[in-house]
Amino acid sequence: MKIGDLARRSGLNASAIRYDESMGILKPAERLAGQRRYSADAIDQVLLIRFASDMGFTLNEIKVFLDGLRGETAVGPRWKRLARRKIREVEETIRRSQQLNLLLHHLLRCHCASLKVCVQRLSLSPDLRRVGRQDRTRSRRASRPLNR
Repeated sequence: MKIGDLARRSGLNASAIRYDESMGILKPAERLAGQRRYSADAIDQVLLIRFASDMGFTLNEIKVFLDGLRGETAVGPRWKRLARRKIREVEETIRRSQQLNLLLHHLLRCHCASLKVCVQRLSLSPDLRRVGRQDRTRSRRASRPLNR
C-alpha cells in the first residue's frame, strides 16, 4: 500500500510514518517507481508504534521492542520486559510528583520576609541533589506554615 493509504488507515500523517522509517523504528518500505510501498503488516506496526508512543514509551524503547519482530513472534515476553522498566519509571515519576505537590501546597502558605529566610526555612542545600530528600522530621516541619 502507498504511504497515503497507510497514513489514512492508521490516523497518522505521512510525515510521521516517514519519520518513524528514518529513525529505524518502522521497516523501510519497498520502492516501486520511486514510491514507498508498504506490506499489509505495516498497519499493525504503525498502530503499535502510535499506541506505545501515546503510552509514553520512548522511540528507542519502541525500536528495541520491534527489533527482530516477525509476524508470528510472541510479543508477550517483550511487553513484560518493557512494562517492568516503564512501571519503575512511572512509579518514580509519581513519587516525585507527590513531593512536588506537597511542596507547592506548602509554598501556598509562604509568608517569608526575604529570600534568605525562605531558603533557611526550606532547609535548601547548596547540593541540589539533596533538595526534596527529607527525613520524617523535615517532612513534618514542611507541613506547617512557613510564617512560624
